[in-house]
Amino acid sequence: MTREKLLGSQVRHLLSNLSDHGTQHLTEVETDLVQTSFLLGEAIEKLGASFMAIHEAITAQQEAIDLLLSGAKPTPEIAEKLKAKHKEIGQHVNAAVTGLQFQDMTSQLIGRTVRRVTGLREVLGGIGSGSSGITEGNSEEIIDTLNSINKVLEEQSLKLESALWKAVCQTHMESGDIELF
Repeated sequence: MTREKLLGSQVRHLLSNLSDHGTQHLTEVETDLVQTSFLLGEAIEKLGASFMAIHEAITAQQEAIDLLLSGAKPTPEIAEKLKAKHKEIGQHVNAAVTGLQFQDMTSQLIGRTVRRVTGLREVLGGIGSGSSGITEGNSEEIIDTLNSINKVLEEQSLKLESALWKAVCQTHMESGDIELF
């Protein structure tokens, strides 16, 4: 194989690797952002439902209290209604707290996305600094430099992927441990 063909082959290999690894990491960033958006939507929906349910339960509880304050005799039915509404409010507050815990999971996703973008920037920076060794002239040196850059790209990309394990975990929730994705 002539030097020009070998050089062209190495440049194609580098650009192909750069495209493949960059696309892979950017796809992961996109996936994390979609998952974050989904989690935030679910959390907002859960919080909205919980707060509306809390409001309805408090309103019903207040009606029973107002009835008693107006001079009505306490009855077992009114006492039972107050106890039931108290319990219902507690359940809705717990549901709201669970909704708030989605923030932890979205924070983990956003943190992982930032680390992936930072890692990708470092990979690209490594390629940029490695390419500074390419000088005009000796094609053997250029081929060796391109081989070295390709190897660094593959190693850094693999290192980045293994450092950013997929699971997003939430612990210490009333319902137990949760692992997503």
